[in-house]
Amino acid sequence: MLSLIKIEWLKIKKYPAFWWMLGIVALTYPGTNAMAYVAYLKATTGKEITNNIAKMFLGNPFAFPETWHSVAYFSSFFILLPAILVIMMVTNEYTFRTHRQNIIDGWSRGQYITSKLFDVLIIALIATLVYVAVAAGFGIYADSASISRWNEQLQYIPLFLLQIFSQLSIAFLLGYLVKKAFIALGIFLFYYLIIENIAVTYARFKMNDVGRFLPFEVSDRLIPAPAFFSRFGKDAKAAYDHMLAIIPEHIAYTIILTTIIWVICYAVHKKRDL
Repeated sequence: MLSLIKIEWLKIKKYPAFWWMLGIVALTYPGTNAMAYVAYLKATTGKEITNNIAKMFLGNPFAFPETWHSVAYFSSFFILLPAILVIMMVTNEYTFRTHRQNIIDGWSRGQYITSKLFDVLIIALIATLVYVAVAAGFGIYADSASISRWNEQLQYIPLFLLQIFSQLSIAFLLGYLVKKAFIALGIFLFYYLIIENIAVTYARFKMNDVGRFLPFEVSDRLIPAPAFFSRFGKDAKAAYDHMLAIIPEHIAYTIILTTIIWVICYAVHKKRDL
């Protein structure tokens, strides 16, 4: 197993798109959260009464321990970036026939899929490390006095990792089944950006929220909106408490869905004509 990880890492680190995408993620995560932080500062900094009320009302979502939650939420909007990388990597295996070479070199079909699972896991881990660095940085910068609370709400780190690994697994499955990068990317973008968002919104109001079982929404609910959203009235507080209460349920759903995805990959590759 360690040899598979080493081989896949050697392949990944020589792939220019990997480093380009990693650089974009490294810029996007802090950039997005910086914009949210600037908006927070504009609302709460100043001598006006409204500024003081806003500060009391919102607290500081970027200080410890809330930074783990807030940065995870805002960073999760950009799953699209590593997902594109995953699709490009798996479709390139078929474009350049390297999947056949692995089998010729003595890999079993199961080992090949396992190596791809490690690819997805490596990318998810790197994205999570970037998130941790950004969240810690904001926590220290936003309010150094809160550093003593750094170890609260650390549960959002594994939740973020599980979310991104699950959603990258969906991207991998699509690229693996379609094989063509352009087509797979088109389907992924159309579904991720349009179809599921419309379906989730419609289901929330018309179908007893069955949209929570859709592929991306299952893991999206691992990280609800930050706590300050709950301060906009009783309904918002009730909705926030509900979203926190269903996190364990969605952990189970996410694990089940992700397991099914990889079982499908192993089953298909076992019978697929190479």
